[in-house]
Amino acid sequence: MSTEAPEAPQAPEDSPRRTLSAGRGRLADPIFKWTVAACGTVVLVILALMVVRTTTEAWPVFAKEGFFGFLLGEDWTAGGSRTEITGTYGAWPFIYGTLVTATIAIVIALPLSIMVAVYLTHMAPRRIAKPLSYTVELLAAVPSVIFGLWGLHWFLPNVMRPFFDLVESTLGWFFLFEGPVRGVGYFPAGIVLAIMILPIMTAIIREVIVVQPLEQQMAGYALGSTRWEVITKVVLPASFSGIVAATMLGLGRALGETIAVLMLIGGSQSWGASLFGAGSSMASHIAATFGESSPETRTALMAIGVALFLVTMIINVLARVVVWRLGQFTGDAAV
Repeated sequence: MSTEAPEAPQAPEDSPRRTLSAGRGRLADPIFKWTVAACGTVVLVILALMVVRTTTEAWPVFAKEGFFGFLLGEDWTAGGSRTEITGTYGAWPFIYGTLVTATIAIVIALPLSIMVAVYLTHMAPRRIAKPLSYTVELLAAVPSVIFGLWGLHWFLPNVMRPFFDLVESTLGWFFLFEGPVRGVGYFPAGIVLAIMILPIMTAIIREVIVVQPLEQQMAGYALGSTRWEVITKVVLPASFSGIVAATMLGLGRALGETIAVLMLIGGSQSWGASLFGAGSSMASHIAATFGESSPETRTALMAIGVALFLVTMIINVLARVVVWRLGQFTGDAAV
């Protein structure tokens, strides 16, 4: 009887052990690491080049008006020079119009998107939830020019104008709703912006709510909580960071939207506190005047682009700070 130990079985050619130990396979990790790092670096480099280039182009305007003089100035008188800055450039009316229309959009779209997301995830029957979700998300594919045309030619005269007349007759004593109602202005532009950003905000908030742990919700029901209490005290607080992220994404689109706002805001270079007043946003003013502007005015429009980037960056930083501060109290560290 042989006493020799049996030979260990050889690993097949395609076994995981042989594949993992292969020299060429070990190269995949560093290659993947450097490829991903390069892609991330390219994005940062492109962003930095955009900021540097636009700031360099706009520097003559900042040098003449002063940085804060340009941001807070109210007079925009375009010059026609090719070599120097001869006009007067103040961007405050456009900054104000951008902030007002974006604020109106967020104030309207945020509660609507939360309610739609809660309905789709917790209340709607399954046979209704999926088709309704697809319908809401389909609105995100509609071009902004279609929203602008629809808002200007149908929604404004048939829905918004009667509503504005009612608001002005009831609350006209309050400075925000002081008449006259002109039709186009900050309010209609903000309402159409709200409709435009509603789909993307709803989709993100719905996905955030869906992934919340079911055990926490069941524990709330086991303690005798109603559906309203579970949603408001368990689901929505746990989804806070995702809701803020959706809000920032919607706000970013509202701040940079061009064509729809251009059609509905009025195109005025003045500003006022009344939401019924006409004005301009930064993006809509650039789009309206860039094509026929002189070299000097294009430099000033570049400066508006720098201001738009600055406003967007400041708002996003403030949102991150808010999430971080509230996360310290709620225990949610996701930012």
